Amino acid sequence: QLQLVESGGGLVQAGGSLRLSCAASGRTFSSSTMAWFRQAPGKERQFVGGIKWSGGTAYSDSVKGRFTISRDNAKNTVYLQMNSLKPEDTAVYYCAASRPYTFTTNSHDYDYWGQGTQVTVSS
Repeated sequence: QLQLVESGGGLVQAGGSLRLSCAASGRTFSSSTMAWFRQAPGKERQFVGGIKWSGGTAYSDSVKGRFTISRDNAKNTVYLQMNSLKPEDTAVYYCAASRPYTFTTNSHDYDYWGQGTQVTVSS
C-alpha cells in the first residue's frame, strides 16, 4: 500500500516555473515507477512523465525539455520541476505509483494516486 500527497501547485505566469512534490508513505516506494499525470477540464488524464525504480525517466513530447522528474528514495518523495510553463500546461496534476518493477504510461495501470494539485498558467 502506498499513500501519496502532492504539493506545490499554484498560479504562475507563462514562462515561469513551479516544482511539485509528491510524498509517499509505504514500503514499496523505492521499487515503484513514480509518474505524473495531468488532467485539464473536459480532457482525459494525460501522462506527463515518469521515473523508474532504477532512476530512468520518460516524458511526453509536450513537456520534454521543459519538465524534469527526480526522486529521493531516502525521503520517499518524487519531484516534478516545471520550467518554461505555457498556458496549455494548466491542469490538475496527479502523482501516481505503479506496482513494483513495472513501467507504463497508461493511467489504468497505476494502482495508487494522490489527490491532485492545481497548476494554472496565465498568459
